[in-house]
Amino acid sequence: MSRLRDAVAAVEHVILGKPSQIRLCLACLLARGHLLIEDVPGVGKTTLAHTLARVLGLEWRRLQFTSDLLPADVVGVSVFDRSTQQFQFRPGPVFTQLLLADEINRASPKAQSALLEAMEERQVSVDGLTHPLPEPFFVVATQNPHDQLGAYGLPESQLDRFLMRVGLGYPDHQAERALLLAGERHELLEATAPVLGPAELLAAQRAVRAIYVAAPLLDYVQALVERSRAQFQLGLSPRAAQGLVRAAQGWALLADERAVMPEHVQAVLPAVAGHRLQSTAGAGAADGARLASELLAAVPVPV
Repeated sequence: MSRLRDAVAAVEHVILGKPSQIRLCLACLLARGHLLIEDVPGVGKTTLAHTLARVLGLEWRRLQFTSDLLPADVVGVSVFDRSTQQFQFRPGPVFTQLLLADEINRASPKAQSALLEAMEERQVSVDGLTHPLPEPFFVVATQNPHDQLGAYGLPESQLDRFLMRVGLGYPDHQAERALLLAGERHELLEATAPVLGPAELLAAQRAVRAIYVAAPLLDYVQALVERSRAQFQLGLSPRAAQGLVRAAQGWALLADERAVMPEHVQAVLPAVAGHRLQSTAGAGAADGARLASELLAAVPVPV
């Protein structure tokens, strides 16, 4: 799809030297998944999230997670209106098409958990009433490494809600030189026009689900999932297995392919599995890329 290629090019114009990470992010959103961007401060995590929202033409809001953030600061609160003698619900920042949860692991677990229902059910329940969220709805969260001062580790239950975890890393020499010569990122971002809109994004998401997945490819995915459960202390959940297929379909659509190939699964698996795999109890997912590589090496590719 030419519009998707234009969207990729528009993001690459702002985020230099990260073509693979950009495609992973877009594949995640095309698969209706939530995205976690993890890396050290200053490498462009927030800029990438802003750029995705702008290029996709989505309404978005940014919520800075801090240690004193309350659940009501995320989902909203009911306030008593004296004129009507009734409680009126005031929606929180989560009522948007793309919520940028900046530095999500600096908030307390209680505040983090406020996002769980929104991410899974795409709705919010307050005072016994259910409020649907806009469509489409994504959470793009950024987080600093766990060894950073003031960072809380996300629980496994919340990590599993993120379809992908992507790291940016430092730019290479050529990209950093271009970054130094170019203007400020926020100036480039302000000059970036939307390429898609909500309706086109929803159509692209429907196209992702139409990408053909053959039975041998599903056998390959199941073999990867089953091996992860046998090989590691914490393996891939059924939600992760479904997400792996959807993410591979999204990658195939970006590659203008009509069917999912094993190389599409291999391309997205580190981002889908890296934050879910644990080699030993309580080890965390810091070495997720290594564990994902071990998993791919242990499962033969179908021929």
